[in-house]
Parts: sequence; structure tokens; C-alpha cells
Amino acid sequence: MENKEVGIGFGTWAWGNKLVWGYEPETDDILLKKTFFNAIDGGLDLVDTADSYGTGRLFGQSEKLIGNFLEELPKRKIKKITVATKLAPFPWRIGRHGLHKAFEESNKRLKGNIKRVQLHWSTYRYAPWQEEQLINGLGDLYQQGLIKEIGLSNTGPKRLAFLYQQLKKRGIKIHSIQMQFSLLTKPSLEDETIKNICKKNNIEYLAYSPLALGLLTIPTDKLPKPLTFLRQKLFQRILPKTKELRKLLNDIGKKYSASQAQVALNWVRSHGAKPIVGIRNPFQANDAIAALKWSLTKNEKERLDFCRSECLINMPQNPFISP
Repeated sequence: MENKEVGIGFGTWAWGNKLVWGYEPETDDILLKKTFFNAIDGGLDLVDTADSYGTGRLFGQSEKLIGNFLEELPKRKIKKITVATKLAPFPWRIGRHGLHKAFEESNKRLKGNIKRVQLHWSTYRYAPWQEEQLINGLGDLYQQGLIKEIGLSNTGPKRLAFLYQQLKKRGIKIHSIQMQFSLLTKPSLEDETIKNICKKNNIEYLAYSPLALGLLTIPTDKLPKPLTFLRQKLFQRILPKTKELRKLLNDIGKKYSASQAQVALNWVRSHGAKPIVGIRNPFQANDAIAALKWSLTKNEKERLDFCRSECLINMPQNPFISP
């Protein structure tokens, strides 16, 4: 698939988490609103969030913010985007109706604008009997006309094939799957299998964390110190072993007067996946939009593929990913 055929969406997980670690409503809401409108006006056509973004008393806060912003967006613009949320299959959300109340609450927060509901992860590893019940519950919501599309997240090739068949029996399509995918995820046969299943069945492949928590955006002469202890340790471990990859991103970017982020996003698009980039300010929104205006050549893609395969370190895999 040509990367120019694949757009870019943006995720709001960072907004929810930010609220937990010190939030100034008056200043932050204004900035996030401008970021949101810039992204929509620039052509980013997928808004991805989740009911679990924003923990504790701030549970669902990301959805609330998006819902408030959508109220100010003209209907003609809302029709051009896909508002998607992910529902978490927590252990207490049991049975075929286990996600129904969660959907109602998310839909209320998002002001009735949900188009796609995604199962945030499979329960296969800890409650395999729940997996089929929950996906059929989403199928019920679809057949009742309450949602227009169903998606998956963090689901390996075996579970993807199984869940796809479960809904296919009912004449229901799986529209998308979200997986962790970037130049710093480890190349695997499972990932290639997922992409083949998606291509065969016209399932949209969405790549979350396409910039590897921002690591791919950092020039080789920089060594930033993140605010959180865990991210500090991650940067200390990964940055020294990714200099060659980041240098190549920088070199290719110079040709297009583009940032490393744009190159990394276009690499994801060159693999037929739509990157979901976390954006927190208008500059990041505009940078992601600029990535839609050009594409990698075949040679540039292959050079990045090779550099990825030779990289001595990878991002930790999300523990929620099922087989």
C-alpha cells in the first residue's frame, strides 16, 4: 500500500494522563482545544481515546475533553472524522452485557458522537471465556444501531482471526485493529501475520506509539531528561543504542525539510498502517499534518527497514497484547 493512501489519526491518552500529574484547567484546556481544532482542520481524520484514559477521580477525563471540543465543531466537520473510543474489559465487566454500561457512559461523555467502539485488549490471558462474550456484546450494540463500527486493540493474530470469525458469522465486520508499531518495535512474524489478515479482510491497521514515546524525535546530540522516573530509565537505556537509526531519520528529514517525527510517521504509513500520534500542543499537531504532504521513496523505506532490523534494542512490548 502506498503510504500516501494512509492518513494519520491522533490519540488522547496523553491528555488523560497529564491530568493526573498536575493539571491547570484554564491554561491546559485552551491549549488542548487549539491542538484539537488544528488537528481536525489539518486533515487528521481519526480521534482515538479510551474510557480508561484519566485514572481515579479523573476516570474518563480524556473522553470528557473530547466531547466538549466536539460540541464546538460544526456537524459537517464531525461527519468527516471517526471518533473512536476503547472500552477496557476490566475483570468486573462480566458477560455479554459487560461493556454496555461502559459504552453508555462513554457515549454520554463524548456527546453521542462515538462512531467506533474498540475492545481495548483481549481477556484471553486471564479470562478466556469472557473474550467471546464481550465481542458478541459489542456486536449486539452494533445490531441495535448504537454504534457504527467495531475495532480491536492489542490483539495478536490468533485472537484476531478468532474474533473476526465470531462477528463474521453474524454479518458484522471488524473495521480496525490497534497494535504497538514503530521503528523501535521488534520485527516479528506475528506482526506480519496481522498485517496480512488485515489486508485480506480489509481491516484498518492502526499503529499506536509510532514515535516510541518520543524517542524517535530526539536528535543524536540531545539527551533530554523526562519528568517521570520510569521514562528517565527508559530513555537512558534506549537512546545510546539508537543513534544510528535516529541519525538516519534526521538525514532523510533534511531532504524534505521535515522533522524526525515526520519521517518516523511516514515509515509507519509506508507499511500500510495509520499512525495514531499523541499530540499535546499545536506545534505537534502541525508537524503531524505536514507528514501527510510527502512520502518516503522505496529506497528510503528499505534503508529504514534495514536499520530497524540491525537496531540493538527495542521498546518494551505492551503486556496486554494477546497471542
